[in-house]
Amino acid sequence: MPVPIRRLCVALTLCCALVAGATACGNSNAGSRTSTKATVTAAALDQPAAEPSPTTSAEKQKFAKTRFVANAGLAAGATYQWIVKPWKAGKFKKGADGRRMTLVKAGVAGLFAYNRLKAAERNAKGDPLLSKALAPLSKGIENLKNLPAKLRHGDTGAASDFNDVINNVKDAGKGAGAPVQNKVPTAGQLRSGGQ
Repeated sequence: MPVPIRRLCVALTLCCALVAGATACGNSNAGSRTSTKATVTAAALDQPAAEPSPTTSAEKQKFAKTRFVANAGLAAGATYQWIVKPWKAGKFKKGADGRRMTLVKAGVAGLFAYNRLKAAERNAKGDPLLSKALAPLSKGIENLKNLPAKLRHGDTGAASDFNDVINNVKDAGKGAGAPVQNKVPTAGQLRSGGQ
């Protein structure tokens, strides 16, 4: 329902009057406060902008662990849901019902898991304990890059390799005080690579 223009004018006038009245009311020191405020403002303009202080190393480590857990959890969830479960059910074998679609899903999940594991590896570098625990697994994570292609070609050992690397990452996280739980990614996360 449209509001008459007259009501809008009255409301605007009333608001302006209240604001003007509130600024006019004050104590006798108002003039001295304004000049002080102007002096402080002028002094602040003459100085260079202050740099924001960095977070403490404890906060950086906490965020590194949190990000590591999130990324590794997504990688573990995708691997279990679309690679390990179908592998255990025998859906990668030649002649299995729905094999082609299962392989496509496994390939996408494999790329997603690789992407998230690389992100988790970068996150782990922010925490000395996690960095040390994950260092021996870097080569295994890098080897996952080619496993989606192996899955498409019917190499069922690739699913086992994915599972082994994920379990090693989860064990390293648990040992460093960052336990990882499987978190199945949404379809949108799979499409975007979890970014």
